[in-house]
Amino acid sequence: MQRKKVDRTALERIVLGLLFLTAGQAVAQDAKTRYASMAPVDQYLMGSRDSEIALARSAAPASISRDAEVMVLGRHAYEAAVPGKNGFVCMVERSWTAPIDDPDFWNPKLRAPICFNAAASRCYLPRVMRKTDLILSGHTKAQMMEAIVNGIQKKELPAMESGAMCYMLSKQGYLSERDGHWHPHLMFFVSQADPAAWGADLAGSPIIAFRDTWEG
Repeated sequence: MQRKKVDRTALERIVLGLLFLTAGQAVAQDAKTRYASMAPVDQYLMGSRDSEIALARSAAPASISRDAEVMVLGRHAYEAAVPGKNGFVCMVERSWTAPIDDPDFWNPKLRAPICFNAAASRCYLPRVMRKTDLILSGHTKAQMMEAIVNGIQKKELPAMESGAMCYMLSKQGYLSERDGHWHPHLMFFVSQADPAAWGADLAGSPIIAFRDTWEG
């Protein structure tokens, strides 16, 4: 799977963001050592359900998030907290939704507000839910990875749909030890596509391609 991030800020700020990524390599190495295994579950939970709902909704404009379904993390899974009526689903992702080799994979401080559109809610959200179920039931990173790959291959998890995307516009999210509060952006989930067709990763381009090839 490839995830393309489209920044909404000025191009100069995007360039700065990329420079910060490079300068943060030492921090990433430190995070890899610091978060070598899962922390106690309580550290991944937010103390206030209302605070988590508000943080989830901050991922998209109010015109979208106020009518979206909102899910919050419980001790065993994500739980429906607010019913929706526009097809969008908003939640606060935790660290295990990061790429499998991300040094912040077990970082209990990570909070990533995100609102999936209807297509992403049908095809990508089930993967997030499945990952969460596996992690919170005590599975290792390797076991989670194997289960997701098998689920995709056996079509127990849906293939990515055309038009699947999400909003990550919140200024309150904490995305990694290295990046902290990263700038607002959109994400487009595309399977088996060439990032070059979008102009991704080219000099001066505001589009960055992230490749999670193990998910297909």
